[in-house]
Amino acid sequence: MGKRITIIQGHPDPDPARYGQALASAYARGAEEAEHDVKVVHVAALEFPLLRRADDWQAGTAPEAIRQAQAQIAWADHLVIFFPLWLGDMPALLKGFLEQVLRPGFAFAKASPGRPWKKLLKGKSARLVVTMGMPAFFYRVFYRSHSVKSLQRNILAFCGVDPVRITLIGMIEAAKEEARGVWLAKMSALGREAR
Repeated sequence: MGKRITIIQGHPDPDPARYGQALASAYARGAEEAEHDVKVVHVAALEFPLLRRADDWQAGTAPEAIRQAQAQIAWADHLVIFFPLWLGDMPALLKGFLEQVLRPGFAFAKASPGRPWKKLLKGKSARLVVTMGMPAFFYRVFYRSHSVKSLQRNILAFCGVDPVRITLIGMIEAAKEEARGVWLAKMSALGREAR
């Protein structure tokens, strides 16, 4: 029996010609060929406000688009988040989406006093696929993948998502067609394996 996979396309530009879109499509095709069930959340297509107050995040009502995304995340065994590295971090739209989606009561909950938070997304795994203009090796060694590790450890792991694997794809603007084809094939293989 296949896995249930939700792909979160976090590129803020919905243009299907973006390479990040091609990577996500290759992953989805590979997963579907291996008979996994796949759903896709296109963050750029969703209407939601940015959160501005802690009260809105803790007790406010999530917009309908966010509730639908939460349902797709809750349904999944495995999450795959695609995004470009912008100014050393995820794009603001994706961060705003995660702040809306990963609310108390959905992603985590208070336990009894003196106890740690309950991780409500336990049992799910994830992969982060991050494209960037710099060499991936440089980002990994010089910047120590700080923003991606923060998403991995401080956000997803806090909610119970584990393991979270990371794929960094560098030099995206300079990549020749052959190199892009190699990455598309790798994404398809990861989709087949649901990893």
